[in-house]
Amino acid sequence: MLKAENTLFTIVMLLYFASMILYFIFVAFKREKLAPAAQLVQAAGFALHTAALICRGVGAGRLPMTNQYEFATSFAWGLCLVSLIFIRRFRFPVLGAFSSPVMFLIIGYAAMQSKDVKELMPSLRSNWLGFHVSTAIIAYGAFGVSFVLALIFLARDRLTRGGFFDEHIPDREMLDMIGYRSVSLGMLFLSFTMLTGAIWAEQAWGSYWSWDPKETWSLVTWIVYAAYLHLRIRGGWRGRSAAVFAALGFVCVMFTYIGVNTFLPGIHSYA
Repeated sequence: MLKAENTLFTIVMLLYFASMILYFIFVAFKREKLAPAAQLVQAAGFALHTAALICRGVGAGRLPMTNQYEFATSFAWGLCLVSLIFIRRFRFPVLGAFSSPVMFLIIGYAAMQSKDVKELMPSLRSNWLGFHVSTAIIAYGAFGVSFVLALIFLARDRLTRGGFFDEHIPDREMLDMIGYRSVSLGMLFLSFTMLTGAIWAEQAWGSYWSWDPKETWSLVTWIVYAAYLHLRIRGGWRGRSAAVFAALGFVCVMFTYIGVNTFLPGIHSYA
């Protein structure tokens, strides 16, 4: 099963790369007919990505969510899922042109990590593993989409100078609303991530909170997005300021995931 997973992973990388190229041609050369093809290739990559994760889980005899490689490939999977949902829900293929490079970079990062299957440490042998990590995957995927939407919002005025982009990119109000929904989705799942993590930590280490670097930066990320929602709902923040805030929030997400593991090792260093 692990050999099958390796083969599927390689195919998934190629499909994500192909979808990125198709989206690029669609946007750069205004080839309308390539948008459905790009979405179809992305959806095929997602389907095979799901199969690869299942093979990994069966081959490892556990959920594939316990090391840097597994979380990175799951992160790319979550970003692909959320972006496909938003592309279809809002008929917004240009979103794929911006999200596919991020998705490809994340799965490329996964490809550079060790794929070795190791025995789980005692603290990870818990039913809370699936709840905690799966909610983090969806949260990070939603925040990735909000980051992409923020970039599109900030670039919109430069892009929409012709009929093609006016037709394929929503107006500022709609972009702002879609970004808000994406952040709200991410915040919901990040809250579940922190709640389940606290319960799991108490069972594993006897404390709900230990100020481990990963816990601390997860809290920082939660506070940043909570401030975004508060300022939007109570302060009436809209437009450029909200987009910049959402983009900065994703910087916190990436530091929590990669930066903390690289520079601030702690009890969460396994992922």
